[in-house]
Amino acid sequence: MSYQVLARKWRPHTFKEVVGQQHVLKPVMNALTSGRLHHAWLLTGTRGVGKTTIARILAKSLNCEQGITAEPCGQCGACKAIDEGRFVDLLEIDAASRTKVEDTRELLDNVQYKPTHGRYKVYLIDEVHMLSRHSFNALLKTLEEPPEHVKFLLATTDPQKLPITVLSRCLQFNLKALDRQEIANHLGYVLQQEAIPFDEAALVAIARAARGSMRDALSLTDQAIAQGEQQVTMAGVQQMLGAVPSFELATLLEQIVAGQGADLLTTLARIAGQVPDLSNLLGEMQNYVHQLALYQAVPEVAETLGLSVEDQHLAQQLPAELLQVYYDILIQGRRDLDYAAEVRSGVEMTLLRMMAFRPERIELMERTPVDTTTVTTTKAAPASAAKAAPESAQGTEPAPATEPEVPQEQLSEPDLPPEPEFTAEPELHAEPQVDHAPEPQPQQPSEPAATTENSQDSLASLLETRAMLQQKKNSEKLKGNEAAASVVKPTPVAAQPEPEPEPEPEVSPKPEAPEAPAHASAKPTQMQAPQAEAASLESLAIPDDTRSAAEIDRWSALIDNLELTGLARQLARNSVLEKQNESYVLWVREEWQHLLNESVAQAITQALQENLDLKLAEIALKNTPQPTPFEIQQAIDAKRLTDAKQKLAADPLAQALQQNFGAELLDDSVQPL
Repeated sequence: MSYQVLARKWRPHTFKEVVGQQHVLKPVMNALTSGRLHHAWLLTGTRGVGKTTIARILAKSLNCEQGITAEPCGQCGACKAIDEGRFVDLLEIDAASRTKVEDTRELLDNVQYKPTHGRYKVYLIDEVHMLSRHSFNALLKTLEEPPEHVKFLLATTDPQKLPITVLSRCLQFNLKALDRQEIANHLGYVLQQEAIPFDEAALVAIARAARGSMRDALSLTDQAIAQGEQQVTMAGVQQMLGAVPSFELATLLEQIVAGQGADLLTTLARIAGQVPDLSNLLGEMQNYVHQLALYQAVPEVAETLGLSVEDQHLAQQLPAELLQVYYDILIQGRRDLDYAAEVRSGVEMTLLRMMAFRPERIELMERTPVDTTTVTTTKAAPASAAKAAPESAQGTEPAPATEPEVPQEQLSEPDLPPEPEFTAEPELHAEPQVDHAPEPQPQQPSEPAATTENSQDSLASLLETRAMLQQKKNSEKLKGNEAAASVVKPTPVAAQPEPEPEPEPEVSPKPEAPEAPAHASAKPTQMQAPQAEAASLESLAIPDDTRSAAEIDRWSALIDNLELTGLARQLARNSVLEKQNESYVLWVREEWQHLLNESVAQAITQALQENLDLKLAEIALKNTPQPTPFEIQQAIDAKRLTDAKQKLAADPLAQALQQNFGAELLDDSVQPL
C-alpha cells in the first residue's frame, strides 16, 4: 500500500475532530440539530484552515443515512462514499480551472434533477472568487432560489473579490488562522499516534513556520521526519527551515548591546555559512526580540514561548525601551532590504544601526555616574588650590584645617546629583564680573560689521559674515567658560587665614547653607517636598538656557534618577509630589487615571522607597494647580521654539535673504537646537 501523507491521513471526518474554529462549528452544528438549513453557505479563510474539510463534513451530515445530524455516523454508505470521494451527489468544483460562463451554465443545467442516492445534491465550489463576472451573473438566480434538494457550499480565500450580490445570498463564516499552540499540540498528537519521537521545541518551530495553516504544518512535519531520519528534532527542523539557532540570536544581541562590532561581524559570517537565505535573519531577530519583550511583561509565558534559561537571563538584563528600539529598527531594516546593494550588506547595516542607536532614557542612565564625577571634580578643584596655598604661605597651620571640610561636604551630597547644579550655578554667575572686567574683548567684530555693511547684495559675502559671527560667538563662549573656571579655583585661596581671619565661611558656598542639614543626613525625606517651584504653570519662571524640566523642577529631577520605565515613568511625569505632615502624597491628573493600576503604583512606591528612602502614603487623583513635570517640559519646549523663531526672524542673514531673494520663513520648519 502506498504511503499517504499526514495532511490527508489525518484530515478530520467529524466536527469534533476539527482543530479550533469553534466560532464556526457551533452555529453550523446548531443549524443541523434544529433543522434550520440555509441553501447557501460561504466559508472564508486563509489556506489550510479547514474550509473544504468543514464543507465535506457538512455534506456528510446532510446525507447521512441515519438522518440530518451534527454527528454523522461515518459507517453508512453515504458517509463512506463521501470520505472516499466517490459520492455522486457531492459535486466538488474547482472554480480556478472552470472560470468560463459555459462551464457554469453546464453545471446549472443539472440543478433541476433530484439527487441519485443522497438526500441533497451538494455543490461544493472551491475558490469561488475565481469565477468570471458572467459566471457570477449566471449563478445569481439559482443561488437565490435553488430547488429544495440543492445546497451550495462555497469556499474562498479572498471574499473581497466576491460580488456583494453573492455575499448577500449566503451564510458567511470566517475561519481564523490557527493558534501556534493549537497546531503544536495537534502535531504532538499525530506524531504520538505515528510512534515517531519528537522535540517539543521543534513542533513549536514548525507551528511558527506554518503561519496558522494546519495543512502546511502537517506537510512540514512530513518533511521534518524525512530530514531527521524518522524523528523530529530541533536541529533538523532548523536546518530544514533555514532558521538561525536561538543561541546565535542571543550571541548577536549580546554583542550589539556591548558594542562589539568585530565580534558581531564574525558571528554574522558564521551564520551566513549555515543558513540558505541570510535575509531571514532579520525576521528571526525580530521574533526573538518580541519573545524577550513578552517575557519581560509577562514572565509566565516563558514555557509557552520555549525560552531557555539563558534567554530569560538576557531578557532580565536588557531595558524594555532598548528592546522596543531594536524591534523598530529590525522592522525598518526588513523594509529597506529590497533597496540594499546585496542582502548581506543590508543585514550588516541593520545590525550596526541597532548598535548605534539607543533610547535617550538609557543614555541618561549611563551618563549619571559621569555627571556625578563632574560635580565631584568641580568641588575638588578648591582642594587642589588649597594645596598650592601653603607653599606660598610658608606652611601656615590654619590652611590644613580647612582642607578636610570640602571632602566631608562632598561625601554628603551624591544622593541627589541634580541638587549641586542648582546651588553651584549662582556661585559661578555671582563673581565672574570681577574676572570679566579685565578680559580683553575680541577685535573681530569690527571686520564683520564692515563686511556686512558693504556686501548686502552678495549672498556669498552674507554667508561669510555669518560664519565669522558664529566664530566670534564660539570664541566668546570659550572665554566665558575659561573665566568661570578661573573663578572656581581662587575660592579656597580666599579662605587662607593669613590675610584676614574671616574668609573661612567662603569655603562652603552660601546658597547651599539652607540645604546642608538635608545633605548631611542623606535622607530625602527630610528635604522640602520635591514639587514645582511655581504655584501654577502661568507663574513658572523659565530661564533662557533651560532645556529640561529637571533643571528647574525638583520632582522632575527625582524622576530622572528613579529607575522607572514604561507606564510607571509616564504616570510619574503626569503627577505632583506633595508633602503632608511626615509623609508624601502623589497627586495624579484625572485625565491620566487610566494609567493608574496596582502594579504601576507599586513600582513608583518601591522606587521612591529604595532610591530616596521616601515613604509614599497615597497615590490619588487630583488636578492640583502645581504643574507636573510633563507640563513643565511642554512649557520649556514651547518657549524654546518661540525664542528660536524670534532669533531666526532677527537674524541678519535671514533678513537679507528675505529682502534680496524674496525668501519666506516657514514657521512649521523651525526647531530649537
